[in-house]
Amino acid sequence: MKPYTKKIVLENGREFYGYGFGASKETINELVFNTSVVGYQEIMSDRTYTGQMVVMTYPLIGNYGMADEDYETKTPSIGGMIVREYNDTPSNFRYTKTLNEVFEEYNIPGIWGVDTRAITRIIRDEGTQKVILTDAETPTAEALEKLRRYELPRNLVETVSCKKRWMSRVPNHTYDVVAVDCGIKTNIVRQLNREGCNVTVVPFNSTVEEIMAFRPDGILISNGPGNPEDVQPVVELVKELRGKLPIFGVGIGHQIVALAYGAKSRKMKFGHRGCNQPVKNLETGRIDITNQNHGYVIDLDSLAATDLELTHVNVIDGTVEGVECKRDMVFTMQYHPENAAGLPSSNDLFKKFTKKMEEHKNA
Repeated sequence: MKPYTKKIVLENGREFYGYGFGASKETINELVFNTSVVGYQEIMSDRTYTGQMVVMTYPLIGNYGMADEDYETKTPSIGGMIVREYNDTPSNFRYTKTLNEVFEEYNIPGIWGVDTRAITRIIRDEGTQKVILTDAETPTAEALEKLRRYELPRNLVETVSCKKRWMSRVPNHTYDVVAVDCGIKTNIVRQLNREGCNVTVVPFNSTVEEIMAFRPDGILISNGPGNPEDVQPVVELVKELRGKLPIFGVGIGHQIVALAYGAKSRKMKFGHRGCNQPVKNLETGRIDITNQNHGYVIDLDSLAATDLELTHVNVIDGTVEGVECKRDMVFTMQYHPENAAGLPSSNDLFKKFTKKMEEHKNA
């Protein structure tokens, strides 16, 4: 057996040896896991994973390579990836680069050959924690001291949001949407385009005046990384815009909208990350198996003191998945309705958004 080149050391002192791929650098991140069977390209390019080292529970990663059309952002910011078996010889006719090549290009480290099942159990039992990916020769005591001194970054939305506006237009559009970029996924913009929307993506700290200058028919608050309480500029933005235009919140955007109405958020033990979370629509009774990626959740009890109505709940743990204020034309969803590999019924949420914009235009 060839000698190990890398290892990871967890905050609890456990260490796992393996082989490096991608960028050869030392890094410290928050350790999380994702249960998806496919979609590692979308995961590594989802800015919601900024500052996180992702354990992939599916054992084989890299086997279909990377396709130019499937990125969720042009500049991936994931902290790193931990996999059981890495395949560097893709068989997909669409692939243009390997995962290793893309990781090298964007300076993202990875490690393979470790026991991902054991690591996932640790996260489930003890919760998310800090992890360092380092050379195999690094003394454990030195690695633990680095972990002890390191503070996980905050205000992650500020680091991933666009610095200036950009637009995605369609011929003969029906609606104009301003999307507030908290780490927006490309598929959200694509879905809005498919519904006849011209989309203007603006930085998270844009003012009400700057947004209203585009004369939008609706506002979308996008997904993104970190703690929603760190994104006060967007919370204040929602407070000022609610009731004036339809607002649709997705991911951290869902949490931000709830905070704007006075709800509270809390950090989860290990979050929801993967394509196997059942969510119940309380109005229809329908249950969708959804794609999710979040480590914070809105406190259910805190909704009682707000003007928000609970619309969706997680079947497994009862956490808040969706809320709505019909009076203000505001609704939200915690899971990712734009996910290309998800249920077609998720597109109903974008149709609901366009319906609200149509009703507001004709009011």
